Amino acid sequence: MVFEFFDTTIGEQVTLQRGYDITKSQQKPGNVPVVSSGGISSFHNEAMVSGPGVVLGRKGSLGTVFYINEDFWPHDTSLWVKDFKGNNPKFVYYFFNNMSEGLKKMDVGAANPALNRNHVHPLPVKWPVRGTQDFIVSILSSLDNKIKLNRLINQTLEQIAQTIFKSWFVDFEPVYAKIEAKTEGRDPERAAMCAISGKSDTELDQLTTEQSQQLVATAALFPDELDESELGLIPKGWKAKPLDRIANYLNGLALQKFPPESDIEWLPVIKIAQLKKGNTEGADRASLKLSHEYVINDGDVLFSWSGSLEVDVWCGGPGALNQHLFKVTSADYPKWFYLQWTKHHLEHFKAIAAGKAVTMGHIQRKHLTEALCAVPPVPTLELFGAFMVSLLEQQIMNRKASRTLTTLRDTLLPKLLADQISC
Repeated sequence: MVFEFFDTTIGEQVTLQRGYDITKSQQKPGNVPVVSSGGISSFHNEAMVSGPGVVLGRKGSLGTVFYINEDFWPHDTSLWVKDFKGNNPKFVYYFFNNMSEGLKKMDVGAANPALNRNHVHPLPVKWPVRGTQDFIVSILSSLDNKIKLNRLINQTLEQIAQTIFKSWFVDFEPVYAKIEAKTEGRDPERAAMCAISGKSDTELDQLTTEQSQQLVATAALFPDELDESELGLIPKGWKAKPLDRIANYLNGLALQKFPPESDIEWLPVIKIAQLKKGNTEGADRASLKLSHEYVINDGDVLFSWSGSLEVDVWCGGPGALNQHLFKVTSADYPKWFYLQWTKHHLEHFKAIAAGKAVTMGHIQRKHLTEALCAVPPVPTLELFGAFMVSLLEQQIMNRKASRTLTTLRDTLLPKLLADQISC
């Protein structure tokens, strides 16, 4: 395919319009997204614009670009495309996304930074004809769709992992199923199999021989008695241990004290902002010669213990561990186990942090010690872990694949728009 471009201005191709103000008191319950400069900020019961739409950050977060595939309310802090003038809306989104950095530098505000549509409209550009637009969109959308699919798959995998973890290690459902069955004169092992699989006794008979054997082996790992512990009743033979006894929580460094050796050799600094985004875009730089324990790699568990408390598996490439972040590791217990226990206690940690009205919300190491975990014997835990390991590894693989696809998309985008690629 031969790409066709022509010289024009942005204002000749699209019309930008300032968004509409709406206060919290004016908003009414609904499912219409209110799109501000930071994205979907809230919901309302009324739409001002029919989708699909493209929204730019005008005030606050300058240069952000959002594609909204439904009716929406563009907030006063944004500009929105009022008229696409026959152009492909998704192409317009990719076009503005490509010039996002340029938009950030077009601040024409006095006291407060702001983006003015009258300074965007006159900008000269090379613009593709509609057929070329559609082809560019088909290429870039295929990458975006795969990234979105990976994200949805990971959400499902994480829901499965958390459901299993809560059932087995928090609520002890297979153990209670055995105890109840024993009391009622039923087969305890079969009752545990039902609890583990979520299937009825009749449905168990429909499983394949391999599936049945796996269930039998898993059910056998659960005892049919409970013992008292600091945590309360836990399965017989298990122990209640503090969170900081099953994993090591290494606090990061004040990395401004470790500047890079050169403009070529450096590590991106992983702060809370990078953890939330999942990438190192716009990160500060630190020395490449940090002690290895302060270097972050794909698959490392990170926990921000101050400000915005988050727990995640890092998949954004090599980086340096900044203060206010824990790098969580263990020589004795598998990653999925201490990851899920840290996540389990996260809401409690957030409540502790929220109660610190004077200082920035945070937790202390004593709170890790006070957070108890039910821990089975290590051999049993290893047998438990086969399925949980596969769930976590699949999530990591999908996120790394999405990072590669994102890099490919972001590399192709400017080249496609500059007519540097032909098909």
